Amino acid sequence: MIRFDHVTKQYPGHVHALSDVTVEISDGEFVFLIGPSGAGKTTMLRLLIRDLLPTNGNIHVDNWHVNTLPVPKIYMLRRKVGTVFQDFKLLTDRTVFENVALGLEILGKSDREIATRVSDVLELVGLAGKKNSFPLQLSAGEMQRTGIARAIVGGPSILLADEPTGNLDPETSWEILDILSEINKIGTTIIMATHNANIVNNFKKRTITLHEGKLVNDEAHGKYPVKHAKEKHATHS
Repeated sequence: MIRFDHVTKQYPGHVHALSDVTVEISDGEFVFLIGPSGAGKTTMLRLLIRDLLPTNGNIHVDNWHVNTLPVPKIYMLRRKVGTVFQDFKLLTDRTVFENVALGLEILGKSDREIATRVSDVLELVGLAGKKNSFPLQLSAGEMQRTGIARAIVGGPSILLADEPTGNLDPETSWEILDILSEINKIGTTIIMATHNANIVNNFKKRTITLHEGKLVNDEAHGKYPVKHAKEKHATHS
């Protein structure tokens, strides 16, 4: 269970990235987090992994009070909450296998366990044949698949995806959504921030809409608001 209880995040200059947000997300849900640029989506995800602290309010992940989690224990939260980034954040001097294995190496897992777990997740994301390739030898879609594999290899119960299809073509975007859907089916909670109206409208999952830092809509089978879609088109035209 994830719970935001009257959470406000204010940046310097009195800018409210989030304003009095209260919401609960149950275990195993697939949730789209939508809204125009600057609505607070990324801030909400960063608060969940304690990359930021709220100005007011409380955040809980299961039995953990994220606000008061001691700094030496933040790594425990981030084992539970994996993150996928729009810009991949892969190490270019390491192979696909090595990028995915890195977190397990840090945890001190045996070579045998690392080999098994990395092979399993590369199979899941369709990259079994690319394990010895370097990031610069991959397509954008393959780099994102690698990022997903890296995020889930440790077995997190929650996966945050911040605009994971933002740099991808439509066909590849759907392939990434298929992978996220399969991960969700095995019980992982997925929270995906996105501007992709087509995906949101066709996938028909729970949709939480932010606007100017406020939670303005929360629908079980939501759609991307036409107004926000038009705003997005205007900013790119």
